[in-house]
Amino acid sequence: MKSSRSLSFPQGPLAPELERILAGSDDAPVTHEASAISQETVWVTMRDGIRLATDIYRPPTSPAPVIATRTPYGRRAHAKSLLLLAQHGYVAIAQDCRGTGDSEPDRWDYYVFEREDSFDFVAWVTRQDWSGGFLGSYGASYGASTQWCMAMHPAMSTIVPQVGGLGVVPVTRPRFYMFMNAYSRSVGRCAEMAAVGYDEVERQMTEETLAGGYFNQPLYGPFSDDLIERYSDAAALPPAERQRWLWKLYSALPPAERAEFVKIALGHENVTTASVEALDGIFGHEIHHDAHALPRASTSDLLGSLHAPALCITSWYDWCLDDALATWDLLSREAPEPVRSRSRLLITPSAHNRPGYHEGREQHPELERTFRITESVDLWSRWYRACQADSLDAWPRVIYYLMGANEWLSASAWPPPDTHPSTFYLGPDGALTQDAPQEPSDPDRYVYDPEDPPPTLGGSIVSNVYMPGSVDVSAIQRRTDVLTYTTAVLEQALDVVGPLHLVLYASSTAVDTDFSARLSDVFPDGRAIQLQSATLRARYRNRDGDAELLEPERIYRFEMDMYATANRFKAGHRVRLDLSSADFPKYDRNTNRGGEPGPPIPAEQSVYRSPDHPSHLVVSVLGSSESDGRRT
Repeated sequence: MKSSRSLSFPQGPLAPELERILAGSDDAPVTHEASAISQETVWVTMRDGIRLATDIYRPPTSPAPVIATRTPYGRRAHAKSLLLLAQHGYVAIAQDCRGTGDSEPDRWDYYVFEREDSFDFVAWVTRQDWSGGFLGSYGASYGASTQWCMAMHPAMSTIVPQVGGLGVVPVTRPRFYMFMNAYSRSVGRCAEMAAVGYDEVERQMTEETLAGGYFNQPLYGPFSDDLIERYSDAAALPPAERQRWLWKLYSALPPAERAEFVKIALGHENVTTASVEALDGIFGHEIHHDAHALPRASTSDLLGSLHAPALCITSWYDWCLDDALATWDLLSREAPEPVRSRSRLLITPSAHNRPGYHEGREQHPELERTFRITESVDLWSRWYRACQADSLDAWPRVIYYLMGANEWLSASAWPPPDTHPSTFYLGPDGALTQDAPQEPSDPDRYVYDPEDPPPTLGGSIVSNVYMPGSVDVSAIQRRTDVLTYTTAVLEQALDVVGPLHLVLYASSTAVDTDFSARLSDVFPDGRAIQLQSATLRARYRNRDGDAELLEPERIYRFEMDMYATANRFKAGHRVRLDLSSADFPKYDRNTNRGGEPGPPIPAEQSVYRSPDHPSHLVVSVLGSSESDGRRT
């Protein structure tokens, strides 16, 4: 491998060949016919004796480079991917994670064993006579987490984690609800699991889902009698300190003991995705859901343990875009060489597992894609070959899709260096303006009723009932419990590319509540196309601090990370920000009670936009500050 060196990456349009591939042209010739590919299923034994079912597709030439994936969703679903990779000259492998598919045992503990099992899997591959010394991987979502685990082994050559990071951002949002409700009952093996897939379970449970999801937890989760008995030292600590102590302890436990910890702490029979989502009461909101795949006391130490450069793929409508970009930022700054300089970032216009941005899809075939390997084998194989040949300098550091313009661009870093912050203030009569408020004004008010929360409608969701992505949200914006702020019609195009940050001055009559913000692109015909949204649970307003209830009627400065986007607001369009207090059932709904027993209660929310309390949205604009990023 090459040593660390200073590289110069171009910015602007992509090279035609890369743009052609990203647009959907997969025409690279295969090197072997399908009939020449051999297939077999083997059992791979882990360090504790558990055997995992593994499919191997081998080209006629051996040894050969290897591409692998580890999945809880059934290895046989990867048959087409494996065959394509083998036809391109790779030994292609798919393995069922323990407790899923055909792998042992008969119960699945979500995430708990992946660090060790992934390491053991890589060690097994390196001992096989068909292994040619190069080992790459692919996989999305959970399959991204198993790749980060595989990257801990020094034999890994590269990983391609898609829509999945390392779990490095504090969680200030509400709990994911809609997806968790169905997923935890349909994926993996145990007696309680449904006999049909997640998509069908979600449809069957829609009525039940819409009737539930009420959040009313105390600031700190209950410390069970069993945990007190096992960890009496922790029981005597102040609650916030106890959470940090328990996470450090949990991170150091072997996997079987981690699983036992979760079951004791929550009273669950096995560890599900819903279990992990509920652990914020035990470990605090600083611990991200995906951190449980690689639990650690120190993120810096984790970054230092990575051995494989990554092609990180995320999407503008992925539900964990914030963590993917935070992972990229840490990877770019703290990963060891050559991982740091050899990794790349690709941001697509899709959602988590479906197309995302829909405007102009008739003319732009890339908008119909999910960028999985079966749709993009040419892209993947080019990345693997570049890693093998140590020729990554030809790959831009960052590739991203500019929605609205419907074009691919490259940058030397994320966010692109040629952007600048631009501030839009909440103004009178629903205005969104670049003029800071000069005169005192009354706050804008609305009442949030948990029994009738503003509904989820598209956006960054995982669902087979609701359509993810760029839906028209103008109907929701007309609700009385939603405030909207809109710019004047743009005279020139405005390219918003990079982080979105909302400073919201607000108060509530409740001791705990939520605030939701959404950015949309208002078309001349009145449609408001959702670009990005975020919801803050008020108790988690101290991003890196302890959970804390509100003092009713007190004005707070809420800092809301609205993640990021890349969109061209065309001339004739308008920029709109709307504010409410729910995005249900994507997230659970806050009962406004702060953990006190009782039925849900309405809360009156006040949003301030005065000189002393200038609520505002900060966006990143592409282009020179002199032109304010606009171009015709």
